[in-house]
Amino acid sequence: MSASEAAELLARARLGRERLAGLPPELRPADIAAGYRVQEALHGRLSAAGLGPLAGYKIGCTTPVMQRFLGIDHPCAGGVHAARVYRHSARLRHGAFVRVGVECEIAVFLAKDLPARERPYTTAETAPAVGACAAAIEIVDDRWLDYRAVDTPTLVADDFFNAACVVGAPQPFDGSLDLARLGGMMTVNGTVLGRGTGADALGHPLNALAWLANERSRSGGLRAGELVLTGSLVQTHWAARGESCAVEIERLGAVRVSFD
Repeated sequence: MSASEAAELLARARLGRERLAGLPPELRPADIAAGYRVQEALHGRLSAAGLGPLAGYKIGCTTPVMQRFLGIDHPCAGGVHAARVYRHSARLRHGAFVRVGVECEIAVFLAKDLPARERPYTTAETAPAVGACAAAIEIVDDRWLDYRAVDTPTLVADDFFNAACVVGAPQPFDGSLDLARLGGMMTVNGTVLGRGTGADALGHPLNALAWLANERSRSGGLRAGELVLTGSLVQTHWAARGESCAVEIERLGAVRVSFD
């Protein structure tokens, strides 16, 4: 398997909004670790194509609702490019995506590095690295003919559905703010579609951050200034043209996106 060739195919398909059945057998990553190697090569191609450097990462399948929805029982990470990070609200063209979806997230912003190391990070060790947190919408794109038929390493290779995100005003993080207890809600055109709490994300959003810090220890760690989307508290909503979607997180505010 050539990570470079697989990344080139995925980049071409994403930039051209082409739907794929999957990767050819000879380019398919054999395991999750190989999927992340393709993902890293893909980031270089997307950055060069105008999406800018990585602004941070998303973590998928941290909550029971999303693990059931995708049929994957463990977290998976993807990159978030700077040109696809929107602040507070966004109006996007529905046709710019293959099959666009929205998710309800708690985002954290790192104020300190979590460098690569051999010893695993604990949640208690990652918490002091968080400077702020915010309500967020992850914008995902189903770029597959049938994602249920695509193996998990290939989904990882293509950033695990990430397309963009909308993040709210960062709120300073300290010990008085228990992210696990915060309630989240998604609405579409004013109708509530789902609710969840921070505890749904591996028991605590900072548990998800610790998982990512350990995953990233294989390839460079996490850096101050990066954002991390800790996982959707509500099942993905596949958005129709003309819909307006909002996410509200208790004590963190609300963010919105509409698809014209």
